[in-house]
Amino acid sequence: MATNKNALIRYRTIDKCLQNNNREWTLDDLIDACSDALYEYEGRDVNVSKRTVQMDIQIMRSDKLGYNAPIVVHDKRFYKYEDPEFSITDIPLNENDMNVLTETVEMLKQFKDFSLFSELGGIIQRLEDKVYTEKTKQSAIIHLDKNENLKGLEHLDILYQAILKKIVLRITYKSFKARKASEVVFHPFILKEFNNRWFLVGKTSATKSIVTFALDRIEKVDYDLNIPYLDINFNGEDYYKNTIGVTVLPEESVQEIYLKVDRSNAPYVLTKPLHHTQETVEKLNDGSIIIKLDVHINYELERLILGFGECIEVIKPRLLRKRIKTNLQNAVKLYQ
Repeated sequence: MATNKNALIRYRTIDKCLQNNNREWTLDDLIDACSDALYEYEGRDVNVSKRTVQMDIQIMRSDKLGYNAPIVVHDKRFYKYEDPEFSITDIPLNENDMNVLTETVEMLKQFKDFSLFSELGGIIQRLEDKVYTEKTKQSAIIHLDKNENLKGLEHLDILYQAILKKIVLRITYKSFKARKASEVVFHPFILKEFNNRWFLVGKTSATKSIVTFALDRIEKVDYDLNIPYLDINFNGEDYYKNTIGVTVLPEESVQEIYLKVDRSNAPYVLTKPLHHTQETVEKLNDGSIIIKLDVHINYELERLILGFGECIEVIKPRLLRKRIKTNLQNAVKLYQ
């Protein structure tokens, strides 16, 4: 089993190398990359021989695993994909793969009512839908919001592995306000998704506060195995418990937010709460409702309220009511 797992890690590593057209790859380069990858996954040195990588390349070129990878050698020493857009991860599933997936979905459906699977809402259906569309070549029944042009998604796997293996990162990051990128030593704790964007949450040092980096502003990620990982048993659920979005403010910034939702939007807000702290304070005679949230007043909260336009009124606190009023007045000026 270990041999098969290591082989898959090597295939994927070689694939990632050959997808990088910004450099040329010798056999020794591929051997070093495979050795590094196995060390990251296994936590120990694994001796990868020249013959092993040569056999890996032959298997990837062949139909044995269905890859048929167009690996060619140029200048008698450099390996590359003849098709620069090729990747083994883009290969369609074969019939045997589809049968295995179908059986897996059927097995998972038997356990969908168990509490262990209660947090997997929708995942089984999405997987079943994917298998269905692959088999029948029909359009998907379940359509998910996605932004295929979003930058930074290529970093997801390496960041996930760093968190899993508790490895310190060196991140080259350029915020929208910065003139140039800078390198930061980073201890990653969790990955967070919000509004179709991904964020990396962690610390730059033990004495600094929690920092959030947007993946679309990360330019480069490297592992640094020489720095001990800062393991503080970070709990994302607790950290974001009073926050809408990713901008977390000090605990004293949590406030009771009272909102009046008009009649037409009340059912939407009741069936899909704006936050888990939402409570219905009053149901008015005209069908509108007043709800209460216990959250930070941050940028994301303001954007959420403004998104409802005239359908939501901020009752209190006064500061938030004033901010929303100013934003709406400024928006009206654009149309005058």
